[in-house]
Amino acid sequence: MTKPSETSAYTSTNRTAWEEVAPIHAKHNQARLIEAFKDPEFSFLDATATKALTSLDVAGKDVAQVCCNNGIELLSVQRMGAARCVGFDGAEGFVEQGRELAEAAGSDAEFVCCDAYDIPAEFHGGFDLAVITIGVLGWMPDIDGFFASIEKLLRPGGAVFIYEHHPILVMVKPGQVGDPFEWELSYFKTDPYVDASGLDYYGGEAYDATPNVSFSHKLSDIFMAAIKGGLAVEHFEELPNHISNTWWNVEHSDIGLPMSYTLVLRKAG
Repeated sequence: MTKPSETSAYTSTNRTAWEEVAPIHAKHNQARLIEAFKDPEFSFLDATATKALTSLDVAGKDVAQVCCNNGIELLSVQRMGAARCVGFDGAEGFVEQGRELAEAAGSDAEFVCCDAYDIPAEFHGGFDLAVITIGVLGWMPDIDGFFASIEKLLRPGGAVFIYEHHPILVMVKPGQVGDPFEWELSYFKTDPYVDASGLDYYGGEAYDATPNVSFSHKLSDIFMAAIKGGLAVEHFEELPNHISNTWWNVEHSDIGLPMSYTLVLRKAG
């Protein structure tokens, strides 16, 4: 676990990195997504997420998405019948994209720019469900503090739904279809991973990027952080689904690694 000053420094650096790439992502995706969300039947959620959220009776629930990026999952959850929907993200550029998409979708979803470790107290205890999607946990220097922050958002009996890439993938060097399968990092790596190549994982555009800092958390780290944060494990499933933009070489290999997982946590009450 990092010290509060270290956590703040890491999240500040990463916020800058995400602000830099926000207009680049918008260039690749925003016009297409605006048109897509004008269709009331459009959803970005895959079958796994849709099934899990249906089983959690999301209809009528107040839902928060933490580190929501441009809000495409949150807007899709709202279309499943959720009530109040609020997305939180640290980068103002992505929050603005979420608001544009909500307008196109005719949605009243709210988007708030704030640090995941410092969500305004006015939102505490206001939600039945918190949603965490791909790529979020790896940006968290203090995984214990992150789950403590999520727990504060929930009403008694509220749930957390997580759909993430499997941490074992971090051990493998990413590649395209046909690239060799190469082990790269230890599963037990604890020091930060610093990358200066930028965050345009859509077009691979090169730009003058602030180095971003990510972290590898074992499944046991994630489970124990949730439990210490006052959340009980209700459901866990490892899946072959490839939900990232990177490990195409693993998806098309026959090695049989888990590529993602779903996890449901529950607050007492």
